[in-house]
Amino acid sequence: MSTESRLSHRPRIVKIEEKRTETPTITTLLFTDEECSKAHPGQFAMVWIPGVDEIPMGLSHASEKGYSGITVRQVGDATKALQNMKIGESIGVRGPYGNSFKISEGAKILVVAGGSGIATVAPLIEELCRKANEPTIVLGARTSSELLFLERIKKTTARVKTRILASTDDGSYGSKGLASDLAVTVMQNSKFDMVYTCGPEPMMKRVLEECFKRGAPLQASLERMMKCGIGICGSCVIGRHRVCKDGPIFTGEALRELPEFGRVRRDAAGTKIKV
Repeated sequence: MSTESRLSHRPRIVKIEEKRTETPTITTLLFTDEECSKAHPGQFAMVWIPGVDEIPMGLSHASEKGYSGITVRQVGDATKALQNMKIGESIGVRGPYGNSFKISEGAKILVVAGGSGIATVAPLIEELCRKANEPTIVLGARTSSELLFLERIKKTTARVKTRILASTDDGSYGSKGLASDLAVTVMQNSKFDMVYTCGPEPMMKRVLEECFKRGAPLQASLERMMKCGIGICGSCVIGRHRVCKDGPIFTGEALRELPEFGRVRRDAAGTKIKV
């Protein structure tokens, strides 16, 4: 094992340097960590909350200056504890882990993200724009106040020719309806060389189905229960794949062979539950 690999697997204690309230339910925690700052778009870290748990968190921020960040929506005890942490308090991090989005340079690109999944694609959009791509971006949320990173994405895309479209369930911003509905409409009117997606699994499944109809390749970020992050425990298995090692980014072709996708996932005890 290389020195770099050993460092990424070793838990590192970092202090929270900045805390941002992104929406009424979503918070970003920023810290300095050299390893996580090297993450590619789509990778994740295992985050240890002292006295609570260790959980996987996508890296929503990674800069060359060593600054990294995770963006947290409260879904359980660990995420609640993270959201309640204060500047100066410590967490542990391992990683970055998993594969990353493969960047298609010069291609006609569509990015579809919903809810907290927008945090995963924000670094991807920044990378696409750095490489002179001009993506069409579809964002979705329940309501306007929950539309994550909209201003960040507008700033990122300001220097390139980009379409940003949004939908909210209640119609308070953009189109009324689901992000998947808006994405399907966009795909019916334009041909894309690559589609990237992250968000609620039923949304991604709908996007995948439309991609197959139109022969468009897709890359999707999956979320599953993870306990180790390095492929040992098997808690994140979907079909024959371990999401932490073989993902979290999967191609449309791979997802097509996974009947669990968009239907069921496993809880902490390994019991299948409906997505």
